[in-house]
Parts: sequence; structure tokens; C-alpha cells
Amino acid sequence: MLKVKLSSLLFALLATFSVASIAAETPAQQAPSAAVTEATPINKVNLNTADAATLQRELTGIGEVKAQAIVAYRDEHGDFASVDELLEVKGIGEATLEKNRDKLGIN
Repeated sequence: MLKVKLSSLLFALLATFSVASIAAETPAQQAPSAAVTEATPINKVNLNTADAATLQRELTGIGEVKAQAIVAYRDEHGDFASVDELLEVKGIGEATLEKNRDKLGIN
């Protein structure tokens, strides 16, 4: 009978330590996921002030030729009134605009 009580007591003690160690680890494990959910501000590329090198570096699917075409269009027609006006630049289509829409601004 003493062995049964001793075994039960030992089991309860080990189970308590196990639960306590799991509970102590939980906040540390949750901290990285909280950091991941924080919004990281995105620096927008200003179509009216960015040079060709910046456009090429920051935008997806924009190489040297397209970046120079954007700058040339801006020089010829003045500042962009909206991001959608980028479609007027030769070589820029809907797909390219949509890939970059969140990265673009005109302010």
C-alpha cells in the first residue's frame, strides 16, 4: 500500500513539473509570432521624383529600359497624376502595374 501511495505522489510531482515547464516556455514561444504580425511600413517609390536607378532597383519587373522610359515619359508629360497613369508608358502593362501598385506613390 505504501508503494502505491509513493508512486502516486511521485507521478503527481513529476506531472506538476512537466506542466510548469511547458507553461513557462509558452510566452517565449509566442513572442516571435507577435513580432511577425506587426506591420512593417513600406517605403513607397515616388513616380514623380525617383530616378531610373531607383525605379529599377525597387520595382519588380522594371529593368533599365523601362525605368528610363518612365523617367522620359515624366520629363515629356509632366508629373504623374495617378499611379494608373503608369500604363501610358510604353512597355508597362497591367501585370507590371499590379505587381508594383503597393510600392508606388505620386506624392
